[in-house]
Amino acid sequence: MSLKKVILSALIIITIGTVLELYLLDHYEDTLQLIPILCIGLVMLTVILLIFLKSKLIKVAFKVILLITALSGIYGGYLHLLANYEFEIEMRPTANNWELLSESLSGALPALAPFSMIVLALIGYSYLIIINQKQ
Repeated sequence: MSLKKVILSALIIITIGTVLELYLLDHYEDTLQLIPILCIGLVMLTVILLIFLKSKLIKVAFKVILLITALSGIYGGYLHLLANYEFEIEMRPTANNWELLSESLSGALPALAPFSMIVLALIGYSYLIIINQKQ
């Protein structure tokens, strides 16, 4: 199996797996919760287009979508951590900031889970590098 097929397979698996997990977690109840689902949908659509048409416009659009996807992961991590932190403050008002932060990282909302969007974007960018190489 070629590297291109391996990366494409990884990209397909992470997009399907992540959107399925978000769906099963009801991660669509709020407008902000739709951001990763929308990003994943755009990544999937663009990958399908890239399989058949490798035009410069589609490649540039894919890069932009991947950048937005990575940024959504950073923003999601911030939102998850903030929500956990605010919950910990309510539960433990006398705790110091370090205790609150460490508890927030393992809180009810998985603070690091949104960073999977960054991984998705990196896999997508790897696919773009592979298809841009002259063969």
